[in-house]
Amino acid sequence: MLTSLPKVGVLALQGDVREHRAALTVAGADPVPVRRPDDLQGIDGLVIPGGESTTIGKLLVIFELLEPLKKALEGGLPAYGSCAGMILLADRVLDGTADQVTLGGLDVTVRRNAFGRQVDSFEATVAVDGVGDVEGVFIRAPWAESAGPSATVLARRDGKIVVVRQGPLLATAFHPELTGDPRIHQYFVAMISGLK
Repeated sequence: MLTSLPKVGVLALQGDVREHRAALTVAGADPVPVRRPDDLQGIDGLVIPGGESTTIGKLLVIFELLEPLKKALEGGLPAYGSCAGMILLADRVLDGTADQVTLGGLDVTVRRNAFGRQVDSFEATVAVDGVGDVEGVFIRAPWAESAGPSATVLARRDGKIVVVRQGPLLATAFHPELTGDPRIHQYFVAMISGLK
């Protein structure tokens, strides 16, 4: 169990990095940007923000983060992915590009842009096990079509999996960092601290 504020990296290659850092601060963590492999040293957890999953994947390769991050996750580093982060943590991706890369770790099959295009974006209340009702911002959001036996579904929207956890990994199809409600981030910080 941690005795000080957990140091949580936020993958800072693309996406809503500032919003996640603000939410983590409110949730009781010390957020730091992660852009290079050396930035992984000393972090207690990692947030993979929303953005565009194929772009983030390409940047992971360019910044030489893909393999070190995979190794860190395989070694048990807690990680939380929102939207594109859910795609990047998935073991399997539907409707991906030919060069789609993932970090893996979550035994789920995720469909990219499942809720529609940018113009189909919406906000909705999502009942999350262990958290309660939260507002989710769905922007070109994925969903998990299926979850394997090691993954625990924490929430569904219209029957589709939108929050899933597997051990130290957590993923949401939506963006809680855009709502001002820190409870998903608090849940993740509690996971890092061994309280969830």
